[in-house]
Amino acid sequence: MQIGTTTSAVTNPAFSVESRNGRPDFELAAALQKVPPQQQAKAQKTSTDFEAMFLNSMFSQMTSGLKGEGPFGDTPGTGVWRSMLTEQYSKNFAKAGGVGVATEVYRTLIMQQAKTIRTA
Repeated sequence: MQIGTTTSAVTNPAFSVESRNGRPDFELAAALQKVPPQQQAKAQKTSTDFEAMFLNSMFSQMTSGLKGEGPFGDTPGTGVWRSMLTEQYSKNFAKAGGVGVATEVYRTLIMQQAKTIRTA
């Protein structure tokens, strides 16, 4: 269901203005009308990066106590390898939609930017 047309630089469906909690988000749609596409794209990248950082912290804690053979073995280079692996996991999870942190951060950034833009 289309709620109106908005020109948006955002192409990731996780940042859709169609709904919030299953209902149309008219507030965000109105804010997107005020914010330039370049700022929307920057807000999307910033929010995705923030979620990746959050997920990286979660994954690091989740795998810190693993010992044994295989990719999470107990060799001298395992710590470095594990940190690179969790970083890539977190970036891929965030790009794929993550756990919803980026969507809320994006909405907050857009709403704040729309408030600072003066309408003529």
